[in-house]
Amino acid sequence: QAEEELQEACARQALQLQEMGRRESLLRADVGRAREQLESFKSQVLRACSSGVVGAAGTAVTEQWVLEKVKQISEESQQSHQREKCLQEELDSLLSKEKKVSKSVEMFNKSLQELQ
Repeated sequence: QAEEELQEACARQALQLQEMGRRESLLRADVGRAREQLESFKSQVLRACSSGVVGAAGTAVTEQWVLEKVKQISEESQQSHQREKCLQEELDSLLSKEKKVSKSVEMFNKSLQELQ
């Protein structure tokens, strides 16, 4: 009986190893596809950038140039978001002040009418 249990355990482990091997193969295939997609995307970015830049500057676009431009655009975007946030806060403050002034004007008009 112990021998049968040991054989069953070995069989289970063999099935688990097979399943793990199958999963590994699937993961390797996924990684390969992802790598191909990344290379394709990189080529498309370089082509898109070079079509507009080569004519203007007369030089080839490098991967480093694209990375620097992406970084620059990202920083500019972050600065724009920060500026937008500051402007929104300023606008909110002005609106709050406007409401206060409007209430004061209403109260003044009401008082003036009562006096008349």
